[in-house]
Amino acid sequence: MSSKENAKRHVLEKNKSSPREKERPSHGFLSKHLKKVYPVSLRKSCSPLSLSSLSLTLSQNSNDSSITDSSAVPLDQEILLALRRIVPPERRDVPMVAKNVQQSCQDHPSCEGLKRCNWITKNSDKTYVQFHDDCWGVPVYDDNQLFELLAMSGMLMDYNWTEILKRKELFREAFAGFDPNTVAKMGEKEIMEIASNKAIMLVESRVRCIVDNAKCIVQASIVKEFGSFSTYTWACVDYKPVINRYRYPRNVPLRTPKAEAISRDLVKRGFRFVGPVIVYSFMQAAGMTIDHLIDCFRFSECVSIAERPWRHV
Repeated sequence: MSSKENAKRHVLEKNKSSPREKERPSHGFLSKHLKKVYPVSLRKSCSPLSLSSLSLTLSQNSNDSSITDSSAVPLDQEILLALRRIVPPERRDVPMVAKNVQQSCQDHPSCEGLKRCNWITKNSDKTYVQFHDDCWGVPVYDDNQLFELLAMSGMLMDYNWTEILKRKELFREAFAGFDPNTVAKMGEKEIMEIASNKAIMLVESRVRCIVDNAKCIVQASIVKEFGSFSTYTWACVDYKPVINRYRYPRNVPLRTPKAEAISRDLVKRGFRFVGPVIVYSFMQAAGMTIDHLIDCFRFSECVSIAERPWRHV
């Protein structure tokens, strides 16, 4: 037998005499990618897939039997369920409000007797109460919704919030859902039709102002410089809502230095009816600043939404 065959036989006998160690799976790959469970690009993406991925991840990692399979409900409900998973346990009896989920707190049994901001009284119209409970102070990132709130804030020179909110659907119908691209193309005929509509009750100068402001968004420097009205708006506050902690109504200002700065910049870009008081009302309604009083039940909820790391789109 040759020396080469002897060596081969020696190796085989050695392998039989000593048990082979079981291969241990490498955890390097798993540990390396554990940090990528949650999406990290939500700030730059507003796709439904990104938000759906987040809500599905939260639901699948939950041991709470009260959360149902998110694949069986619409995307808006998936987001709502995800929000409820992050809310502290002591607040889960209060419904969270996600984008496009407009459930009035007035109609929810758990909201009976909750304390609201002092300017909401027992005589307040239910439309105004619903606006306070569902919308006011909740960060808005959609261009159309932001343009709508800016336009309605400008109407405060002639009407109060209750009067404006009661005609909100009429405004949306007249101004094509406040799509800046569509409104910017409105001609003389459309402007006069809206101004002559007695149900809407908007003077011609106010209608022209809304159309001109839409042109400033799509035809001027806003879209060219920032890409969208939403990006411009949130860049003004460094992409973070200003969280105030006011205890009394008298502490809530009508205007702030930040609102004055934004007003000056809007005027510089050609916008009209955007004085500091109007701009600050817009900031409050759009959730750029959270001015719910600290003992209002919506304060902690709006702060919770504002502080989430995936709040930006």
